[in-house]
Amino acid sequence: MNYLERAQKLKTELISFRRYFHKNPEIEMNLPKTTEFVMSTLKEMGYEPKKICESTITASVGKGNGKVILLRADMDALPMKEDSGLDFASTNGYCHACGHDLHTSMLLGAAKMLKENEENIEGTVKLLFQAGEEVFQGSKAAIKAGILENPKVDAALGYHVGAGKMPVGIYMYNSENTMMFSNDGFKITVKGIGAHGAYPQYSIDSINIAAHIYIGLQELIAREVDPTDTCVLTIGSFNAGTAPNIIPETAILQGTIRTASTKTREQLVKRMKEVSKLTAETYRGTAEVEMISEVPPLICNPEFTNEIVKYMQELPLEGLMGYPKIQASASDDFAEILNRVPGAYMYLAAGFPNDEINYQAHTPNVRFNEDVLPFGAAALAHSATQWLKSHKD
Repeated sequence: MNYLERAQKLKTELISFRRYFHKNPEIEMNLPKTTEFVMSTLKEMGYEPKKICESTITASVGKGNGKVILLRADMDALPMKEDSGLDFASTNGYCHACGHDLHTSMLLGAAKMLKENEENIEGTVKLLFQAGEEVFQGSKAAIKAGILENPKVDAALGYHVGAGKMPVGIYMYNSENTMMFSNDGFKITVKGIGAHGAYPQYSIDSINIAAHIYIGLQELIAREVDPTDTCVLTIGSFNAGTAPNIIPETAILQGTIRTASTKTREQLVKRMKEVSKLTAETYRGTAEVEMISEVPPLICNPEFTNEIVKYMQELPLEGLMGYPKIQASASDDFAEILNRVPGAYMYLAAGFPNDEINYQAHTPNVRFNEDVLPFGAAALAHSATQWLKSHKD
């Protein structure tokens, strides 16, 4: 089967999938409408899909012998109001501002074509429609539910679309180093003693403690990490107090640590905890550190990645061009899967080169080019089919 040619014929259907998901975004691990749509669509295609854990679906296609390759799409949206101006924009206060609606639609398109070509699939393609990527819970939940077993997965592939000005046909990957950073989200709860603002001597000021913790954490990057290492430590939330004349008992800091290496990740997480607790003790308070997310760096398997690149180059798409050695300081919990099986993760450009405005992902105005849908669906189906063919037992 010429997957790209078939995918182009399915473009209207793929767009209809995408616009349904876009108009009905759901967040975290609770995606009832999304999972119902995916389940019913897969059944119409001839699959017997299973919900293996909360709002996460799997299905398989192929002859049932030989190797197993996993294709993954994330399905959750973001808790933000959309301001894109699209006719099919969300109105429920959530927003598909990261392209997961496209990922799900591309995998549904790949599923349809793979089912049509099932007799020629030399092995098994396992599909994963995953919830909870944005909160870094979905991959762990799917792994715990057995997504990598029965049958055992030998390799995994995933794509992520990119907004901006890069045209469809550009794909970005990294087969030599870390593709995406780790993500260790943390919450620091500082406890002191509250008091009247006029009598600070009776307080243990949680805001003062939290401010010193904030400054101390920035010094970890400046003075304790090798300058050649790439890492980010961000405090994105600082909350304390309810009135200008009350010294609050509690202050809360929330942030993330992102690194390109496991060694630096371990160092920064350890020191973040130490600095927080010891700084609080210095000012007579306490600090409790809770880890919200713990995702390793996303590192692709070099041999598998280069093989997938070869298969993508076989697609006769005008303007097809690869950019190797891309590294993103963002994170994706697909890293949990690639930490266990060899695989690859790539960006597919879905931009508008002639647009004057250049909105990026995770902004309420972002737009993605739907022309990427047939390309993404074809790349998933073709790469999976060819890899299984080349790795017959």
